[in-house]
Amino acid sequence: MTIAPPYPAKPYTKLAHTDFTRDLDVTQAELRAILDLAADVKRAPELYRTALTGKSIALLFEKPSLRTRMTFELAIQQLGGYSIRNEGAIGAREPLKDMARNLDRWVNGIVARTYLQKTIDGLAHWSNVPVINALSDMYHPCQAIADMQTIGEHFGVTKGLKLAFIGDGNNVANSLMLNAARLGMDFAIATPPRYEASAAIVAEARALSCSMSSGSKITVTNDPAEAAYNAHAIYTDVWASMGAENEAAERRTAFSDYQVDDDLFTHALPEAIFMHCLPAKRGEEVTNDVIESARSVVFDQAENRLHAQKALLLMLLS
Repeated sequence: MTIAPPYPAKPYTKLAHTDFTRDLDVTQAELRAILDLAADVKRAPELYRTALTGKSIALLFEKPSLRTRMTFELAIQQLGGYSIRNEGAIGAREPLKDMARNLDRWVNGIVARTYLQKTIDGLAHWSNVPVINALSDMYHPCQAIADMQTIGEHFGVTKGLKLAFIGDGNNVANSLMLNAARLGMDFAIATPPRYEASAAIVAEARALSCSMSSGSKITVTNDPAEAAYNAHAIYTDVWASMGAENEAAERRTAFSDYQVDDDLFTHALPEAIFMHCLPAKRGEEVTNDVIESARSVVFDQAENRLHAQKALLLMLLS
């Protein structure tokens, strides 16, 4: 006999914004609500297994994927919905605006993993159903929510912590910075010259930390040790993301001093954790010793993609 848990499903409300094209499509309060709901979904998934019954979601993938594809397909299925996947360039075979308007006659939502942010924005503009950014060149918001969930699980809080990002000022760094600023978490990023994070994103994050009085401090530097100083978490990503493979040799040279190793962790707090959105290139952006160490939470991050995305789907679609 299955015994029902002694608590009901956590109440939740629909997000005010109809799409999730970038991190700031959700408010600070909504971000906290998503994290709360993700924790509840993780604790008691059986309470939500019929929440998306009758809902169909299209998954559009221009880029290959393991974590994003699997976790979205499983999240939709485990919530009682149905997903259908299409791979290939969006807007190549037929105009994007036609594709979007076809899809919104058939499905209840669109999840898109694209090369360009303008593709996500175009889908959201032309479709009447919610569009979720599963990765673009500017943002990786679903990853960032799962990462904040992971940090919160490990330390019990997010406010007052310090997250250091070492490497390329890419889409993951952008999303982490924007979310840290709203959750009261200090964020420091160290990149080689010419590979800095978007100046507009940095300015936006600093403005958010001031306007919301979150207490978050945003530090931009070219010195990995400075970024890692007193950090609770050190995060890195591949040096050449998909679409930049032709720059791999040049980037290996430029990033050679930005490898996350045991020596870099001597600048962080003793309890500091290691984070990576995966896939990782051991021996390049991180040593094997670090990613396989007890401080590594990379597979917790990967697991939480499932729970965070369930929460997002629930608050957008149900």
